[in-house]
Amino acid sequence: MAECGRVDSNTSSHTMDKSITLPPDEIFRNMENAKRFAIDIGGSLTKLAYYSTVQHKVAKVRSFDHSTKEAAGDKLYEIAVQEEVTARLHFIKFENAYIETCLDFIKDHLVNTETKVIKATGGGAHKFKELIERKLGLKVDKEDEMTCLIKGCNFVLKNIPHEAFVYAKHADSEFRFQTTNPDIFPYLLVNIGSGVSIVKVESEDKFERIGGSSIGGGTFWGLGALLTKTKRFDELLQLASKGQHSSVDMLVKDIYGGSYACLGLTGDLIASSFGKSATADKEFSNEDMAKSLLHMISNDIGQLACLYAKLHNLSRVYFGGFFIRGHPVTMHTITYSINFFTKGEVQALFLRHEGYLGAIGAFLKGAEEDNPNQYSWGENYAGSSGLMSVSPDMNPMQRARSGTFDMLEMDRLDRQLVNLPLLQDPSSYIPDTVDLTEDAQAREYWLSCFEEALDGVVKRAVASQPDIPEAAERAEKFRQKYLHKLQTLRHQPFAYGSLTVRSLLDTREHCLNEFNFPDPYSKIKERENDIALKYYEKAVKSLEELSWEDRQFALVRGVLAGNVFDWGAKAVSEVLESNPEFGFEEAKRRLEDRPWLVDSFDQWLERLKGPPHRCALFFVDNSGVDIILGVMPFVRELLSRGTEVVLASNSGPALNDVTNSELQILTERIAAMDPVIDSALREDRLTLVQDGSSSPCLDLSRLDKVLAMLVRERQTDLVIIEGMGRAIHTNYYAMLSCESLKMAVIKNSWLADRLGGKLFSVVFKYEVPAGKPH
Repeated sequence: MAECGRVDSNTSSHTMDKSITLPPDEIFRNMENAKRFAIDIGGSLTKLAYYSTVQHKVAKVRSFDHSTKEAAGDKLYEIAVQEEVTARLHFIKFENAYIETCLDFIKDHLVNTETKVIKATGGGAHKFKELIERKLGLKVDKEDEMTCLIKGCNFVLKNIPHEAFVYAKHADSEFRFQTTNPDIFPYLLVNIGSGVSIVKVESEDKFERIGGSSIGGGTFWGLGALLTKTKRFDELLQLASKGQHSSVDMLVKDIYGGSYACLGLTGDLIASSFGKSATADKEFSNEDMAKSLLHMISNDIGQLACLYAKLHNLSRVYFGGFFIRGHPVTMHTITYSINFFTKGEVQALFLRHEGYLGAIGAFLKGAEEDNPNQYSWGENYAGSSGLMSVSPDMNPMQRARSGTFDMLEMDRLDRQLVNLPLLQDPSSYIPDTVDLTEDAQAREYWLSCFEEALDGVVKRAVASQPDIPEAAERAEKFRQKYLHKLQTLRHQPFAYGSLTVRSLLDTREHCLNEFNFPDPYSKIKERENDIALKYYEKAVKSLEELSWEDRQFALVRGVLAGNVFDWGAKAVSEVLESNPEFGFEEAKRRLEDRPWLVDSFDQWLERLKGPPHRCALFFVDNSGVDIILGVMPFVRELLSRGTEVVLASNSGPALNDVTNSELQILTERIAAMDPVIDSALREDRLTLVQDGSSSPCLDLSRLDKVLAMLVRERQTDLVIIEGMGRAIHTNYYAMLSCESLKMAVIKNSWLADRLGGKLFSVVFKYEVPAGKPH
């Protein structure tokens, strides 16, 4: 958030103090590479959208030739940091009062002269048309407001997993984020501006305004101004939040002395809005009148929305418009109204980025030739300011509307992301095991945990770039940025949707990338992979000497011991730092004895005595010992049974997790030593594929489309998920339509205690969907 100067209320030309400078690196980021603009100007807020190309560093794996005997002992590969250009969408929201200064700033920093047109929408687009054209030298091309709104709504629902939320005023967590159904259509959008428009949206391009009302936000503002002499909309809402509507409204109990049971009406129900003002001989407070007015208009809109939802058989109803704008008091009254009129059957849904919909839609209209909808996009937590609460009762840090700028950034992802086809019910799938937004004790622990780990991450980032003098300076900037994010999340845990361990990890990765540390653990991964490869043949030989049953247990124990080597876990990183000789056999000794904390090994062993699986999809975890000495022998056994294997690894780096490009090189090297792996690769029975993620956790609703196609083609009937991030923090409760195996070692004492275990407790969870034979 960046503070701006105050406007002189006596001026009418929308000027402001030109001595106020806007920090470009915080607000209009990467403006020198901006290529396309759109603007949405409402009654009080302007939303600017632009597309830019961002040059940043990425980690690229370069393999060395090991075809000669002399080269066999040489370095296997190296990770080089290279420049890459990616696409980013920027959305900025600010008060109309700052529009002229902002336009001046854009003009001064705009380098790209190819841009000739700015797409515009909103009621104020006409009012500011001349100013925009004069300042920027761009032609204003006006787009239909409703079309832009729908396009923007579709875009955020498809690309931001925790976009929609239910508002629960008196709950521990006021924002309850919803899992977005993979098929977002059909839905009802109730846009409450000056009036109300009710729109049925059936597909990307098909929508219809099916109703509306002249009684909307403008009515509340206008009547409120007449009743209270308060001219500002936000001040009216603040008055309403302090008022008692029952002083002004006539309730059922005022007429009948209590409830009207035979009609099912409770005594506290409003029988007549403003009913007492006709008979009571007294003055009513501004607060009470504002509250009564708010209830009257919200109830009217709520009932109208319910009737249209029932008429068109729609269960998803989203509310937006300046009347909502994230205000708790209006969200609460709308929620109450919808709940009352539908008897809880329909929930009022609100959108985290509701204020940006018009600007996003206008931008998309202008970018149709690039077809942005063919890509998947992801929110860049490092550059987005997140959802703010504007409740007058909230912490002052959270009141961030007046005089500040809100930002949203979306990065274009390399790959199109879709659901794993094997999810039992994609619409009810929730990746994360614990919602820290709702669990205050867990939230405090994990926020402190990530804060304490920050020094180690900074140290690792600097060490990954030893030949670059300014690395330490960038690492310090990363520290400050991520620390600020953690502090924000302490006050506003809902800022980026549901707060989870996954979102804290992902935010850290985004901040590291922001300051050009694409792979802080690169040196560690290189070293550990080199060491582990030397022991591969010996590990396989010792396994082959065991009886079949002993081998199955040893293979599982090997995967679990390998999973101990996780630099993301403090308990492990401290051991690895202090004892570089800590090895595979030592890790096995650290594991708890059976019975494990979660122990389905006997059922798994019994299953292995039956026919082989057709195809196993294995989501892998760490580099080094984990992938080479743990996972690969396990995969080798599956292949020997006649099961095809798809190994899914991260597309980009996160902690010491193995990436797809690293795994390609490691597998080729293993194949040179192992005929079982070699023949499986050549016969296409072992396939390596990227999962589309750069996270230590796993969201099965956002996977690489190529992976999803492969899963279908191979008729995959077993999914294996390994590691604490992928199988405990996420997917612990994930229900799949095929057999699944979740394996992890708990390397965090607090989490182990929460789950009823201890440090290095084992989770071995074999699940068969209901109705399928074991």
